[in-house]
Amino acid sequence: MFEYAPAPESRKLVTFQSSYGHFIGGKFTKPSNTYQTISPATEEILAEISTATAKDVDLAVAAARNAYEKVWSKLSGAERGKYLYRIARIIQERARELAIAETLNNGKPIKETRDADIPLVSAWFFYYAGWADKLDYAGLGVNPKAHGVAAQVIPWNFPLMMLAWKIAPALAAGNTVVLKPAETTPLTALLFAEICQQAGLPDGVVNIITGFGQSGADLIAHKDVNKVAFTGSTGVGRLIAKQVAGTNKKVTLELGGKAANIVFDDAPLDQAVEGIINGIFFNQGHVCCAGSRLLVQESIQDELLKKLKKRMETLKLGDPLDKNTDIGAINSKVQLDKITKLVKLGVKEGGEAWAPNCEIPKKGFWYAPTVITGVAPTNTVVREEIFGPVLSVLSFRTPAEAVAKANNTPFGLSAGIWSEKGSRILKVADQLNAGVIWANTFNQFDPASPFGGFKESGYGREGGRHGLLAYLKGDN
Repeated sequence: MFEYAPAPESRKLVTFQSSYGHFIGGKFTKPSNTYQTISPATEEILAEISTATAKDVDLAVAAARNAYEKVWSKLSGAERGKYLYRIARIIQERARELAIAETLNNGKPIKETRDADIPLVSAWFFYYAGWADKLDYAGLGVNPKAHGVAAQVIPWNFPLMMLAWKIAPALAAGNTVVLKPAETTPLTALLFAEICQQAGLPDGVVNIITGFGQSGADLIAHKDVNKVAFTGSTGVGRLIAKQVAGTNKKVTLELGGKAANIVFDDAPLDQAVEGIINGIFFNQGHVCCAGSRLLVQESIQDELLKKLKKRMETLKLGDPLDKNTDIGAINSKVQLDKITKLVKLGVKEGGEAWAPNCEIPKKGFWYAPTVITGVAPTNTVVREEIFGPVLSVLSFRTPAEAVAKANNTPFGLSAGIWSEKGSRILKVADQLNAGVIWANTFNQFDPASPFGGFKESGYGREGGRHGLLAYLKGDN
């Protein structure tokens, strides 16, 4: 095994304010009722963050409504597109700074934020900038209309990318926005507020409030909100669905998942192993569409697991700012405790947990990449979303059994299929209850491709023309 010298990214490119207020009407408010946001890798305090009250929510929604009625809805699509293009270019110019900030506040490896997250963020704005003057071709007839004010609540696993998935199509369609980032990862959203100022975006078109769950609940419940978009846990998604029931608010929910990654006996095993690694250990498994259930054909199970464990032994866990790091920090102590509890329960129910030898840092929140074998479909670790670097392994004999086990879940967000036969891939994919299915790859995203699920994974789509439609209504 090669030994790599440390290759830490410099933090000098990023400067956080000591405390942040909300971004309302194009300006930052005075910080109030603050809490501390930290680096999950070191537990150091990065900044003081304000908690939005009901009054703050009122001010943000009022700013968004004023901007929608007086400015944004009166601009042509071409003019709106210019602002989106400008934002996309600034994101590219500040890419290194944003990648470092995301890694510091989230805990994910710098090579992921640098090579995946931030490039996708700019790509999303570029893509929807191109749609802004072509709304007549979106599929809702001539001259479709925006809903108005969009309330958007995003999670902590992909803070800036989830922001882009929400804000870019909303602005392209002509809506204004009030967005609340997760309480543990607000910093890149606040840097994005600075980017909005830098791009000269009209005041109030984008507003960002920070805080905990109650702040998000107040935003979603606000009577002057027309559209709700939420990405997060299924439990919270249920509460939101109940909260908006009986109102005229349009809703998009992208919730949890428990994806099956299916490997057939004719699959290229070395390639499949890389796909399995990427499917579950990318972003420490903090991915709603993570391939957390490995379904492997019985005849190749032993060989595949041997290759998988050998590859896992090469994964480097540690400083997320080190460019060699593969496994970063768990985002919070709460999430670490949840992962630990579920794995212990899985072992108690008959599973066998294995992890490579990892030197766990003394500070921060860490969990070694783990494989659990010997589990049945009824085992808790197979049924529940762990949202961590934990892979459950099941075997199957026939394609029909693989489909049955893959669909034996309340979720329906994503799946992966590994086989050299295109006909087999297409036939199995047609039978899977999943909104996104990858063939001989995993965790590949493109702004032109819709993303979303079925069942308890939510409803609606993000990305592509489908993601744009969520922010439009027909002219009749």
